[in-house]
Amino acid sequence: MDTAALLASVMGLPPGEGAVRFADAGVPVFPCRAAKKRPLTQHGFHDATSDIEQVRRWWARWPDANIGMPTGSRSGLEVVDIDVHGRVRGFGPFELARREGLVDRWQVLVKTASGGMHAYYPADPQRPQPSWQAARCGIDFRGEGGYVIVPPSRVMFEGNRSSYELIGVGRPGAVPLDAAALRQFLDPRPDPPTSTANSAQRDVDADRIAGWLATRMEGERNRALYWAACRLAERGVPDDNARAVLGPAATHVGLPEAEILTTIGSAYRTVVGTTPSFRTRATAPSMKGRVIS
Repeated sequence: MDTAALLASVMGLPPGEGAVRFADAGVPVFPCRAAKKRPLTQHGFHDATSDIEQVRRWWARWPDANIGMPTGSRSGLEVVDIDVHGRVRGFGPFELARREGLVDRWQVLVKTASGGMHAYYPADPQRPQPSWQAARCGIDFRGEGGYVIVPPSRVMFEGNRSSYELIGVGRPGAVPLDAAALRQFLDPRPDPPTSTANSAQRDVDADRIAGWLATRMEGERNRALYWAACRLAERGVPDDNARAVLGPAATHVGLPEAEILTTIGSAYRTVVGTTPSFRTRATAPSMKGRVIS
């Protein structure tokens, strides 16, 4: 199946015609409420079918219904969902994962109604991968047990209907995603604190994350600092060490010291559930003197 050609062919079509195109290509679909993501059928994505006559009957009954597509083995497609919700924006973590070679061989990119993005990958029929969430990073993986809304659907967002649109086609040779490796990269479990080797690895990870933070552009910096601090908290890095490593990088990109302390503190309260030791500017060591190149 040529996913890029299929998605390009449905752009601008009425939902019913788009749904029939998916079914005709052998991709099972099901109807969701107009301008929403909630399934209209009793069993949701379990009811998805590529039977063209059934699809026509559904959209004859609900002509404005959005198109849902099950992910994983049923459709042959898996999707990385980059969310944009308030302070949580998944584009930074997705770009970091792309640089690591974890998400760079996508088939197509689709803009979602909220301003986020879906990256489509071919599913490996010999290796089903369950859906999961890395909520703090703004990244969801849609594999077995999941579904996505597909073009030309439209969803109500901030009072307006916004379309799902094809925005990018990957280079030839798209390959299945290693969802487990991506999850470990985005949402790693804390390392045991007792091992010297583990401690050294945390130091390497902390410096690596700090280097990435130092490259963030204006508008991304506070979110990037929060994300980076969460990652270090999850890896068991003490809060004062996190401030010592991330502080110079955050200062380098222009964040004021008070904002840096507040953001790192918020991240540690979220992950660890305790208030960091550097609660006030007065008690914190100076961040000056360390250079991030």
